[in-house]
Amino acid sequence: MSEIIAAILIGIGVLFNLFGCIGLVRFPDVYTRLQAATKCVTLGTCLTLGGAAVYGFAGGFGALGMKSLLCIGFLVITAPTAAHALARGAYKYGVKLKEPTVVDLYQQVEPQPTSIEDEETETA
Repeated sequence: MSEIIAAILIGIGVLFNLFGCIGLVRFPDVYTRLQAATKCVTLGTCLTLGGAAVYGFAGGFGALGMKSLLCIGFLVITAPTAAHALARGAYKYGVKLKEPTVVDLYQQVEPQPTSIEDEETETA
């Protein structure tokens, strides 16, 4: 029974990873691509590792299950933090939002600086 649950969790995790990868290709700018990478791929990887944990704990208290749970905890903490740091760095560098973007919450906190590309075109 635990093998079936593990296979279902791994299958759902692989689907979320696939959707996240499709989002990386299809979304227009770095901010929406980071959202796809962070939300979908983190959930997909956690579900895949959860399936591995279920399979690892099927025969008792195993090392595979413990390593999977440790990796889930590490991934849940680090992936959103890294994505936020990348998005903030891209915003501070001056990467523009695409045209259909409605709300720019960072603009209320700190004005967006001109990008290096804008400075090079102005000086030329």
